[in-house]
Amino acid sequence: MVLAGGGAAGNAWELGLIAGLSDAGVDLTGADLIIGTSAGSTVAAQITSGTRPADLYAAVLAEAPQPPASGTGSDRGRAPHVVGPNYMAWSDKIINSATDVADMRRKMGAAALEGDPSDGSSNARWHDIVASRLPSHEWPQQRVLIAAVNAQTGEPVVFDRQSGIDLVDAVAASTSAKTPYRIGENRYINGGYRRNENADLAAGYERVVVMSPFSGRTRYPLDWGMQLESQVDELRAGGSKVATIFPDAGAGDVFNANALDLSTRLQAGRGGYDQGRALAEQLSQFWS
Repeated sequence: MVLAGGGAAGNAWELGLIAGLSDAGVDLTGADLIIGTSAGSTVAAQITSGTRPADLYAAVLAEAPQPPASGTGSDRGRAPHVVGPNYMAWSDKIINSATDVADMRRKMGAAALEGDPSDGSSNARWHDIVASRLPSHEWPQQRVLIAAVNAQTGEPVVFDRQSGIDLVDAVAASTSAKTPYRIGENRYINGGYRRNENADLAAGYERVVVMSPFSGRTRYPLDWGMQLESQVDELRAGGSKVATIFPDAGAGDVFNANALDLSTRLQAGRGGYDQGRALAEQLSQFWS
């Protein structure tokens, strides 16, 4: 199972979708491999913690209502210094200046490092936020891969339980955006800079389900091969059967610059749950 990034809305949609499928008799949480990127890395850690999908979904429904972000208010619960439209403008400028994907990763890392507070306060704050979201801080025995990018070198990184990195740190690194996350002497930025969904990490598996909150869209030039379509083509060429799931209208029109807004979570979660129940019979045939 591949869990792509999608901000606060994407996290809620994926949790709702998994819970809806589970309640309808299709449990994807026992997948042999779960790949998490950005918000999807949080979901990967949540669903492999031993907590039932229904309980994770119930927690989304129980969250206090959040007012829509104005862009000038508190960013409590978000990655440090990230407001959706500002982040999109910042990252788009870097993407448009890059000559290729490796150059983009290096430039994205360098730009993030420039804004890194020297006192470590941002790092500690993000660690605590991520830790509060995870029911367990221990890597599961089940195989989980979490994608990130080294901000200092631009090199893609994939964490697992053999990496010697705490689960909270791995998720915090994968979800970092404009501010790099420090682990030891290294700094890391968002796993979506490795590749959009990172579904290629599932190469060799017989059946692959990809949940993509942004519906496979990409902001990168197509010849860079970052888009989901390219990853799916690679998987199928290797013999994998692939099913992709994108949000339907029930999740709301939130999978854009507003996806980071906490006020999107309730509708996204409910939409995901209803969609999961509706897809269960069809997906059961694929998964079994």
